[in-house]
Amino acid sequence: MTQQTKLFASKWCLIFFLAIFPLQALFAEDSAFLEPSVSKEINAIITARQNPYLKQADFSNRTEDLDALYKQANYQPLWLGNAHSAKNTADALDLMANAATQGLIQENYDTETLRKKYSLALTLAPTAYRDLALYDTALSIAVLRFLHDLHYGRVNPQGINFNLLLREKKLTDLPALIRDSLALKTVPQLPLLVEPKLQQYQKLKFALATYRNIAAKLPAFNFIVKGKLRPGEHHPQLAELSQYLASVGDLPEDSSINTTEKSPKYTANIVAGVKKFQLRHGQLADGTIGPSTAAAINEPLAQRVKQIELAMERLRWLPELSVGRSIIVNIPAFQLWAIDDIGNAVANITNMRVVVGKALKNQTPVLMAQMSFIEFMPYWNVPKTILKDEILPKLIRNPGYLSSQNMEVVSSFGNSAKPVSLNSDAIEKLKRGVYRVRQRPGNRNSLGKVKFIFPNKDDVYLHDTPANSLFSKSRRDFSHGCVRIENPKVLAEFALKNQGNWNADTIKKAMRTQAMQHVVLKAPIPVLFFYTTSFVDQNNNLAFYQDIYGHDAVLLEALKKSDDLSDQSIFVSTGVEPITPNTMP
Repeated sequence: MTQQTKLFASKWCLIFFLAIFPLQALFAEDSAFLEPSVSKEINAIITARQNPYLKQADFSNRTEDLDALYKQANYQPLWLGNAHSAKNTADALDLMANAATQGLIQENYDTETLRKKYSLALTLAPTAYRDLALYDTALSIAVLRFLHDLHYGRVNPQGINFNLLLREKKLTDLPALIRDSLALKTVPQLPLLVEPKLQQYQKLKFALATYRNIAAKLPAFNFIVKGKLRPGEHHPQLAELSQYLASVGDLPEDSSINTTEKSPKYTANIVAGVKKFQLRHGQLADGTIGPSTAAAINEPLAQRVKQIELAMERLRWLPELSVGRSIIVNIPAFQLWAIDDIGNAVANITNMRVVVGKALKNQTPVLMAQMSFIEFMPYWNVPKTILKDEILPKLIRNPGYLSSQNMEVVSSFGNSAKPVSLNSDAIEKLKRGVYRVRQRPGNRNSLGKVKFIFPNKDDVYLHDTPANSLFSKSRRDFSHGCVRIENPKVLAEFALKNQGNWNADTIKKAMRTQAMQHVVLKAPIPVLFFYTTSFVDQNNNLAFYQDIYGHDAVLLEALKKSDDLSDQSIFVSTGVEPITPNTMP
């Protein structure tokens, strides 16, 4: 072969080698992926949506977040095999071990199992890809579950008839928060980043720690009273009672009784403590200890702890609340709060008593809506059920009943509707639901002189009432579902603040004029009808209320389920796409 031929052959060999090199590299890359690796095992676990290291092995509802968490790390371990592994892992296990401080249960996050398995994970060979991947993903799933529960709650409120608004979209990126905390070694700060920012939640968290401490230290106490104990009388358990009241903060420590008397006197100091206790427990604060007050005293403090935990769970269900004015009704508290700025810790708050729906048949619903208008001197459009069950039987017995109640028959509702004559044909049409009954504006109108309207599917609203005597009762569930308010003029002033010529005088005039007046609010006001039997009021008193509708029992039962909460149940749209096997190592 000539020298020229050799050069020619060498040149083409080089070209051929360079041409096929990328293809060879590709094959090498593919074969590398087919080889065992920890990233391959992590990917396989995410795809399978199962991790046998966990008591709740199926993590389908956390798969999207888990995949996002590992994707940014190229599916490499997050908790093992790096310089900060020991600290980050210990911090993660500790924060889940302290889940009780947030009213959550540490067993739901496999804390002890993961702590034991961590010691074993440290002894694994670098090639124990499957076991390394299982531990790393198990810890990630547990942390995601804890943070998701802390931020959104464990129960879907819609599933237990709490008709709260769904969140529009995810505003909290849990995978990003975890990645950043790992990089910055700030894992212990994660709960502060995701827990509800509501002042009420923070106050309840503090109260939870306080009551847990009291429950652990205070001996069991059962106050026995026959009939009623009145101020100035004597009772053998007053020393124990004074110590109990001092422990729960209703009596100064130096006012408790330390006496050897067999039957001490019920003095003014203890009466003052009992009155505060009664006020905090939704009772008439008269200082007289009867059966209801004794029952509240004898309620185990562990039950009060549980009430606080349920209150914190319900607060997690609320979507992010915007700043500005809000109106909140706590149904079992029989109270309303009108808040000038819900995002301001020192905002002006107007508080008043309310009457809510009857516990047995006309429960006031939990809801969120926007108050959009007010009606002064409104008509009362009688609901079909009240017409059928209450008014028609009275009308059939007494043809003059409607007239005596300032009511009239109409073919349809609406302020422009004209009344029709009451005769046998009209009564038949009332029975068939063709005609309706409404009550004219006036002093005896069931809605009083003002009605606050926020469109909702349950067709409930806030309104005045002529039956003011009911507000003096400690338990106030007497309505057909709507909420009667104690001071409608004050609430109207709150709603119409900074709206044109409306002020206290023009509102008072509108409530005296016989003609109905419809006022559209320039700025709608968020309204929340809520239900919680533990609440810290505007004076920072921790209050407990009777579970009048049995909602606590329903929530306790729902919390027994171990399934992860699905994002599809709490967001309008999640944009969740199915997880497919990743083809990158």
